Amino acid sequence: MNLSESQGDRVKALITGASSGIGYDMAKYLATKNCELILVARNKEKLEALQNELNKTVKTKIIVMDLANEQKLKELYVICKNENIDILINNAGFGLAGDFSELDLVKEMNMIDVNIKALHTLTKLFLKDMIKRNAGYILNVASSASFQPGPLMATYYATKAYVLRLSEALNEELRAKKINVHVSILCPGPVDTNFNKVANVNFSVRPLSSEYVARYAIDKMFQKEMVIVPGVKMKLAKFFGRFLSDRALMKITYQIQKKKFE
Repeated sequence: MNLSESQGDRVKALITGASSGIGYDMAKYLATKNCELILVARNKEKLEALQNELNKTVKTKIIVMDLANEQKLKELYVICKNENIDILINNAGFGLAGDFSELDLVKEMNMIDVNIKALHTLTKLFLKDMIKRNAGYILNVASSASFQPGPLMATYYATKAYVLRLSEALNEELRAKKINVHVSILCPGPVDTNFNKVANVNFSVRPLSSEYVARYAIDKMFQKEMVIVPGVKMKLAKFFGRFLSDRALMKITYQIQKKKFE
């Protein structure tokens, strides 16, 4: 870990969407690195179970909160602003699959609130404090979906493209000003989590384990890698995707997405 501990205090990490999946495994991995944790999610029971497990080794605080609520985001910052958060992991998010014209608008707006507005708001609020201290890491969880248009998951792909481009731009702003704060973007392909159940799809490619993706992402974050792509298959897909036109990518993506409903 490159982030030095100051005045004997442990490094503190705030993780959203920490009750399951990648966020859950990130919390467990950071606990092995002696990071104090603040874990945020909607599911109180799962958060409490994780807190009880992790409190055996590190101080863990939980906050039960719906990040789709803009006012709650500001409350979360107020609660945590004096904690001197060293690591912010914006992991909360979900997907929806289907024809754009047929998807429920309310659910889509909720997805945009969580995938974009919550991430944007928390990044801005905590980044300002990190800049003042000239230290910190932000890990924004996007997806391999962020690299291309996504017919049959159009809104989800668009939200993840927002995360990727926003984070890349922030990283360059910080680098240009020689500020010692780094923004990384995790862009995994299929991961064995509850995502596919929520999105109502079946993966056509064997998913990576959530534990592997979490560990890989944290390690690469501390190495200050900007775009983090776990797994050889996704790395190859990203590389060869550069040689295809957007129209070709859209046709291929449509066929891949269509198989998820079969």
